Amino acid sequence: MDIMETIKDQVENNPIILYMKGSPNQPQCGFSARTVQALMACGQRFAYVDVLSNPEIRANLPAYGNWPTFPQLWVKGELIGGCDIITEMHEAGELKPLVDEAMADQPQS
Repeated sequence: MDIMETIKDQVENNPIILYMKGSPNQPQCGFSARTVQALMACGQRFAYVDVLSNPEIRANLPAYGNWPTFPQLWVKGELIGGCDIITEMHEAGELKPLVDEAMADQPQS
């Protein structure tokens, strides 16, 4: 599977996926840290990919989503945006309903 297919598979098969620098427990940049904080405040589980340990994804994801920077939040196969957009949505009360809706039809584990 080529890297673009891998990215497509990740985006389509995870209701919420965050491409970030580091991990939710150890973000490696301030933008990733702020994005994770907003996302975790929503109370739903989400998948993530550390682009620092996946250089092929880091190199190709900007072309896939036509978005040049990290982090990138994808919900139900759609690029939502980066740190500023996610932070603004969280502060406006728009992020939690989006995240809750994405997880509503997921089997609970």
